[in-house]
Amino acid sequence: MPHGAIATRRTELLAALSIAIDLGLGQPTEHVLRSSVIATRLADRLGLDREERETTFYLTLMMWIGCHAESHEYVRWFGDDITVKQQAFLVDWAGLPYMRFLLGNIAHGAPLPERLKVIAQLMHDPRRQLGEMIHSHCASASLLCAEMGLPERVQKALAATFERYDGQGSPMGLEGEAIPLEMHIAHLADLVEVHDRTYGPGGAEHMVRSRRGGQFDPGVADAFLAAPGEILAPPAGQTHWDEVLREAPDRDRPMSPVELDRILVAIGDFVDLKCPFTLGHSRAVADLAARAAVASGLDADDVAAVRRAGHVHDIGRIGVSNRIWEQGGPLSEVQWERARLHPYLTARILERVEGLGDVARIAANHHEQPDGRGYPRSLTAAALPTPDRILAAAVAYEAALEPRPYRTELLPDQAADRLRKRAATGRLDPAAVSAVLSVAGHRQAKTAQRIDGLTPRETQILVHVARGESNRQIAERFTLSEKTVRNHVERIYGKLGVGNRVGASLYALAHGLAG
Repeated sequence: MPHGAIATRRTELLAALSIAIDLGLGQPTEHVLRSSVIATRLADRLGLDREERETTFYLTLMMWIGCHAESHEYVRWFGDDITVKQQAFLVDWAGLPYMRFLLGNIAHGAPLPERLKVIAQLMHDPRRQLGEMIHSHCASASLLCAEMGLPERVQKALAATFERYDGQGSPMGLEGEAIPLEMHIAHLADLVEVHDRTYGPGGAEHMVRSRRGGQFDPGVADAFLAAPGEILAPPAGQTHWDEVLREAPDRDRPMSPVELDRILVAIGDFVDLKCPFTLGHSRAVADLAARAAVASGLDADDVAAVRRAGHVHDIGRIGVSNRIWEQGGPLSEVQWERARLHPYLTARILERVEGLGDVARIAANHHEQPDGRGYPRSLTAAALPTPDRILAAAVAYEAALEPRPYRTELLPDQAADRLRKRAATGRLDPAAVSAVLSVAGHRQAKTAQRIDGLTPRETQILVHVARGESNRQIAERFTLSEKTVRNHVERIYGKLGVGNRVGASLYALAHGLAG
């Protein structure tokens, strides 16, 4: 192994990330992995060259990575982001089936007057409204691919994630050969996996025949229909995880620590996009926890593990609906149990990645408590090493400084008081709390900065746009008219060169305005 390299391969992290994607799509784990196996088999039957095959492999793994960036908007329109994504796999998104699906899911579960209001808003211009979500998805997926160090060809092809062979897709209405062949293959492989698993023998073939020449490229459809049994066959003596790693272009190229850190930072950033109010949370936790670990005298390996765990500790949140995360009032018992599951999901996502054993453990324990009343496993102090306790304290401190739908953000002194009380009652480790508060320095809340031509007021508004607040909420916060806020937002987007909240959020994060 080269000097400075570690055991982890890039594709292992992509495979782990695909498990999170599965959860966010409402699909069983290994849906994306199996789709990637199907896609590479199709690529071989179609005679693709090495570069095309590699692009197909990565595209299928990554095409849904942006699915959580628009979760906030999905809840706005459909009431639940995960359920509607799960059901969408069984619908041909064109013509009457598409319209029936929309009408049946808009504001699902809301009172009738509210449903009618939301239906009127969306159906006034559904192509534009949904197009904004599609743009957010594609843009965020492409950015993450860039941070992952994936080929530019993969990044560009992701723009066609929602296009169709017949030109009825979005956002550009591309058709035929204007859509990369690799994306045509990824489209078919993704849906074939779901329909084969859902409907059993013949289900995938029926779906492909019915959409040949519509959603699917005829050549790709015919390649599948010529040998569906071979293409859908389970891996011989392996799991889909194993086969994906065997097929990986980087299977013999472990990453350097710098490469690993870059990817973990990117994963944390994109996890935080799921909820506007968590923007920048993972970076802040990782930085604070690492500094507290140094102050506590931990060695370099433990400090690195704590920092890395801080970046990915919340990846399991992707598997919980934003309907729960964004609820303004108390959660029901069922909702609370689902929310408490997210550290367990974090462990499931990370545990198979070679070289991340300590990182996975520390990340999964960020809501455990020394008194045994934490979750998800109710571990006691004896089972919680110092790195785990430090991360838990850092998470608690940074979360207190951030707004939530059910409360406003706390001031630094208030956050510190909260941590001390939790330490006194056994919910946090006193030594870890002391280290976190010491390096935190009870810093004051960040003030608005003037950047890239933004006025101080525009910078303030940018922060709240990034947190997912509506124009009305921002207007009330600053005692402005809603029209004035709307004009500010339009000017902000124009100055920053972005088109929506996700773009503004990424910009705020990159310029240190997300804390």
